[in-house]
Amino acid sequence: MSTQDEIDDSSAPLIEHLAELRTRLIRSVAAFLVGMVVCFAFAEAILDFLLGPIEETLRQLGAENPQMQYTAPQEYFFTLIRVSVVAGLIVSFPVIAHQLWRFVAPGLYRQEKKAFLPFLLASPLLFTLGAAFAHFIVVPLAMQFFLGFADVREVIAGAIPTDVPEGVVITGLPPVPEGLVPEDGITISFIGKVNESLDITLKMIVAFGLCFQLPVLLALMGTAGLVSAEGLGTVRKYAVVGILLLAALVTPPDVITQVILFTVVYGLYEISIFIVRVIEKKRTERLRAEGVLDEDEEL
Repeated sequence: MSTQDEIDDSSAPLIEHLAELRTRLIRSVAAFLVGMVVCFAFAEAILDFLLGPIEETLRQLGAENPQMQYTAPQEYFFTLIRVSVVAGLIVSFPVIAHQLWRFVAPGLYRQEKKAFLPFLLASPLLFTLGAAFAHFIVVPLAMQFFLGFADVREVIAGAIPTDVPEGVVITGLPPVPEGLVPEDGITISFIGKVNESLDITLKMIVAFGLCFQLPVLLALMGTAGLVSAEGLGTVRKYAVVGILLLAALVTPPDVITQVILFTVVYGLYEISIFIVRVIEKKRTERLRAEGVLDEDEEL
């Protein structure tokens, strides 16, 4: 066979793989777009759910009618688009993961398929767990920390005029609670912007969702032989420093939230070491059964 024939034969599988990849990408993008459009129809309800911890915190701090605002005509629309994009990605993830599996699976051995599939299923579950942890626990703590410095009740500085001409009646102003307006100085109250408040919530959800992927990542690396339980234990002190830096970067500047994130991620790191140790034990037993290792020989 000539060199040109060999090149032609090797290029054919590559073209087939590229065609298969294109098909999987088109289906994944189509699923995402459909999910985004469907979620846009419920975007306001999803937004209310995401802003729930902020609303609850405002009520606890004394606001009887929590309000938020947007300051540009297009701002609320693009806020709903952001919500639809994130929600659409979450909704379409099972389809995207299925397309990824269909593209990768033909190139894997049976043993590799059995090892890879559980991690593919565990990843969205762990992300959902991390997102729920952020939404229901971390975000309320962060809001209590930030909003605890200012008065969040209904009256805004300058909203109540004091030089009303005689005979002029002003309507539509909220009632002034007794003792809310000081004799001297001004009252500073919170009227949050929708997109900025949502930004904090989404960042927390994504950060904790990704942090909860740590066991999946390290377990996959352990399955591939890239890391070992002994090695992960050896670098534990460096991992502690890295987790502390991560907690300082992705959480608000309050000790409680940072301690929560550090505790959770470090716990996941220890769980990852245990999982990798179990994987190594099973691999050792399999290799001994196949005669690759002696009974007293370790990996």
